[in-house]
Amino acid sequence: MEESRNGTVGKPIPGVEIKIAEDGEIMIKGPGVFAGYYKNEKATEESFRDGFFLTGDIGEFDDQGFLRITDRKKDLIITAGGKHVAPQRIENLFRGDPLISQILVYGDRRKFISALITLNENEAHALAKAKGIQSKDYSELCKNQVILAAVDAAVQARNSELSNFEKIKKYQILDKDFTIENNELTPTMKIRRKVVTERYKAVLDGFYDAEDVALESVASKN
Repeated sequence: MEESRNGTVGKPIPGVEIKIAEDGEIMIKGPGVFAGYYKNEKATEESFRDGFFLTGDIGEFDDQGFLRITDRKKDLIITAGGKHVAPQRIENLFRGDPLISQILVYGDRRKFISALITLNENEAHALAKAKGIQSKDYSELCKNQVILAAVDAAVQARNSELSNFEKIKKYQILDKDFTIENNELTPTMKIRRKVVTERYKAVLDGFYDAEDVALESVASKN
């Protein structure tokens, strides 16, 4: 019997019950789950539902019963149409393309999903050389039509693996990568979403109609 599977955390161990909430959150019950927060009934009440601990992780079971964690609930995007989108799952899919270094998926309360994309500089230079493009300036390569076409082909290829509401409809290629030094990545190379979103807010807002941006701004204040 298969006991482990790549990309999953395995199957529930005996005595532990796991289920997926309607919003995709992983809920767990068992003797190893803590009983609650010390002298904090409110926090305990908020962390449990029907005896199940709310993990804060979004996940799913595959067809063999293996549990796969796809995102953190706090990072979950809910589109204007009410669809739940797990950004990390999409980002991991796109980072599988050798030309793409980093990608930030965006679209909470928006009509569609957009993204900021950075390129693998070595791959971009290698592609330029193969296409006879004489440019050593990475920022210029990010504007070259051949490179842009290659990136768009990669985006469309990855989009084909996603549901329509998950597809990236608009994106911007940045002329520099996210870095730890600029506080855009954690030491474990995870994107600091709040930092990057605020830093490129004008670019992200530019993907959407002015009316949509105004509505989103009002919603964030309420």
